[in-house]
Amino acid sequence: MSELDRDEQQLKQPDQRERPDTPSTGATLRASHAARARSAASRAAAVSRYVERRRAEPADDEVAWKAAHAARVSAQAVAVLSESDPAPAADSRCARNASASAAQAARMGQIHDGDSELAVAACRAALTASQAAAAAAKAGELGTNTALNAAADEAEAAAVAAAVRAGWMRPGEDAPQVPTGMRSTELMHMLHL
Repeated sequence: MSELDRDEQQLKQPDQRERPDTPSTGATLRASHAARARSAASRAAAVSRYVERRRAEPADDEVAWKAAHAARVSAQAVAVLSESDPAPAADSRCARNASASAAQAARMGQIHDGDSELAVAACRAALTASQAAAAAAKAGELGTNTALNAAADEAEAAAVAAAVRAGWMRPGEDAPQVPTGMRSTELMHMLHL
């Protein structure tokens, strides 16, 4: 049974566990997941721009390409989220995918910066944000667990702060626009969208 089938089946069945702290509106959940996804995509785009502008050696080309690819995949997750109807499970998966791609971009930033202390800290924060987003999107929660969503939001804010300290982002600066490229059915299936 696929993750999507499992989520749909769980949505049809009443949840046997008590969730007193779960918001009841899809709009509230959509706003939370979308904000986290956009933030992660902005981080990925900023790292990609940072690496692209500072590459000096041919060896930097691969790092720049991987950072750009991560930014593109993150932007695709945000695009899918914005084009779909509100569905907490799917929305949380989009936020998870954007965050995972942002973590990959952060790893490229760390490689580019030669494992500097600030770059290592920023990469760790990005990985923590990705793991928190994954926990919020896990199959049993369907993106509706308030505590897990709050933890993912906090981890995302910490990842942004670490990226700023590393010099990958500037406070208040608009994120660079990243084209989403062609979104194939196979890619969307791989992203669980």
